[in-house]
Amino acid sequence: MGQVLVTGARRGIGKAIALALARADFDVAVADVVASEELDAVAAEIRALGLKTTAIVADISNLSDHARLLAEAEAALGPLTSLVNNAGVSVMSRGDLLDVTPESFDRCIDVNTRGTFFLTQAFARRLRDVPSHCHRCIISITSANAQAVSIARGEYCISKAGASMMSKLFASRLSDEDIGVYEIQPGFIETDMTAPSKAKYDALIDNGLTVIKRFGTPDEVARIAVTMAQGLLPYTCGQAILADGGLMTVRY
Repeated sequence: MGQVLVTGARRGIGKAIALALARADFDVAVADVVASEELDAVAAEIRALGLKTTAIVADISNLSDHARLLAEAEAALGPLTSLVNNAGVSVMSRGDLLDVTPESFDRCIDVNTRGTFFLTQAFARRLRDVPSHCHRCIISITSANAQAVSIARGEYCISKAGASMMSKLFASRLSDEDIGVYEIQPGFIETDMTAPSKAKYDALIDNGLTVIKRFGTPDEVARIAVTMAQGLLPYTCGQAILADGGLMTVRY
């Protein structure tokens, strides 16, 4: 089907996307910020399916890592046809908006917005030279908090709103070259990142916060990403698909 690089692929949504793409017959390079048995295990699962893979350690907030990341992925898989921007961080600590620190703000921006933007830019420059015999695309996993206010995580919301605008910009720039640019905005998904607040949100969900009264799963987000990577949404451009159980559905 093609060759894909997935960032933040060690666990959670990124892992689910990488494995789902492999099951759909994509070769998949998996990347994360630290070397780990978890990342190696994801690559091993992909390899067991008979697909090409490699596990790469790279920090997307470090712009000097980008060229190496893309080069290592292409050395293992061949020319990349798709990028899945999944790497992301949350706030250092939840709290009053008036107490947000520059350190926490910069961390969210550096990974979720700045690093993602410049990796996408570097990838897009390469992608323009890849023959279009298979679908070429960029998929960014942002958050429902690109739209929804979470007052205790203001810096996270700002960083994801920026990443959402990034998708629209790249969609506008690349659509004439037959490159799809998509965004997925997950809501409450069962991952390590959401585990500390799950009990709180379970109660709110039971009381009607979402239309579908449960947390979503990483696999449910992955199905959307695979559909995008397969080119099955040819008239979708720049808009976000919500995987949020109806969190953003207006009700009254």
